[in-house]
Amino acid sequence: MRHQLSFPCDGVPLAATLDDAPGATGLLIVSGGNEIRSGAHRGMATLAQRIAEAGHPVFRFDRRGIGDSEGENGGYTSSAPDIAAALAAFRHAAPHLARVIAFGNCDAASALLLHQPLALDGLILANPWTYESDDTGESSDPALPPAAAIRARYLARLADPKSLLRLLKGEIDVKKLARGLSALRRKPAAAAPDSLPARLNFALATLPCPATILLATGDRTAQAFIENCQPGAVPVERLDSTSHSFAGDDGEWLVERVLGLLTRPQ
Repeated sequence: MRHQLSFPCDGVPLAATLDDAPGATGLLIVSGGNEIRSGAHRGMATLAQRIAEAGHPVFRFDRRGIGDSEGENGGYTSSAPDIAAALAAFRHAAPHLARVIAFGNCDAASALLLHQPLALDGLILANPWTYESDDTGESSDPALPPAAAIRARYLARLADPKSLLRLLKGEIDVKKLARGLSALRRKPAAAAPDSLPARLNFALATLPCPATILLATGDRTAQAFIENCQPGAVPVERLDSTSHSFAGDDGEWLVERVLGLLTRPQ
């Protein structure tokens, strides 16, 4: 059964939704960007319903200044109190819980990494955000795709017989092609010690709880993560998709992965 409720965070009320279920392992969904708790195209609401139908309680919330919640929106970098308060509210609303695993997509995944330690039993991190925030503290989509995406597209064209035929016909600029091939061999520059990728790498290497990374390999944000971060011992599961929010049929893949991680033996 779905319940609407509220809980306090630094003196302001935040709105939340609980999909109740009898299971002892629950899912805390943290929304990315400025999305409300229902998610893009109600994707998080659908995910919550599916997970609850499988027997696991699910808690979603709007952080301060987003959706139905009051307060000032400070972006994902200042969301640690929101996540901690939501976790406490989840445990209060579902006192039978023994374990809570958090799921976040995009900068919500990055927030779950950056704000550790949190009293969580596991993390599911989808397409973590690695771009630096703008002056307001909010993430902004870069104008150009990451270098990894450019290289992947270049290699795909080289493997295309039509492109090879154009090369033989002299329709492709050989000098430009040579410059592109040279760029494919270049290694990306190391991240600055205080950069977001470096901080995420440190968080991944020092996690106090188990985690799994989910990547839609055709998504620009996921491609940037692949290029900029080193998961280390954290397992990575990949889906051949361009959907950042796992829309359409990709939602089934996401549900299967989340359920598998919720039911995995400790």
